[in-house]
Amino acid sequence: MEIALIGGHGKIALLAEPLLVKAGHTVHAVIRNPEQAAEVEATGAKAVLSDIETLDDAGWDELLRGKDAVVWAAGAGGGDPQRTRAVDQDAAIASMDAAQRVGAARYVMVSYFGASLDHGVPEGEPFHAYAEAKARADDHLRSTQLGWTILGPSGLTLEEPTGRIDTAAAEAGTVSRGNVARTIVAALERPGTAGKFVAYNDGEQEIGEAFDAVL
Repeated sequence: MEIALIGGHGKIALLAEPLLVKAGHTVHAVIRNPEQAAEVEATGAKAVLSDIETLDDAGWDELLRGKDAVVWAAGAGGGDPQRTRAVDQDAAIASMDAAQRVGAARYVMVSYFGASLDHGVPEGEPFHAYAEAKARADDHLRSTQLGWTILGPSGLTLEEPTGRIDTAAAEAGTVSRGNVARTIVAALERPGTAGKFVAYNDGEQEIGEAFDAVL
């Protein structure tokens, strides 16, 4: 597949890119800072320079045209509610609308465990802006005609990936970023996960088997 990976220099993205390339995909890793291009291209991905906060509809269409799939791994990083809304909500929604317009039919969203419009995070707490932005973006994605899969990893760690997760946990725990990268590949390899929200911690079930079980 021709894949547009938005947020191409993020910690998860840099781990996912070589896995996707190894699986035979062409990865167009979208980054804003040209100084990040060499590190991205060392993974085998193609670096694409674009500022997703300023793209208009035509710019999004150009960015996603010819792609089979979009992977959203971008994030504002918290801190500034206005920028969080601009990236995690507005830009994400713009990418979904563009994907529909240009025929990039598959869409994998990296969200978080517990993401929901009913997130329950009080408005005064710092996490509120992120929880609200992600929930609204995920909700918009569900309303599209795209073949979407929403990934809901729990607390992210830098532990070595085990290749094993738990999709049955009732409460959030932790999961390595390396395992999250592997779930991106697993979702793209399984069109039957379209229309699914897959929440998970690190666990004991092999990732491919875990994703086969949710089909």
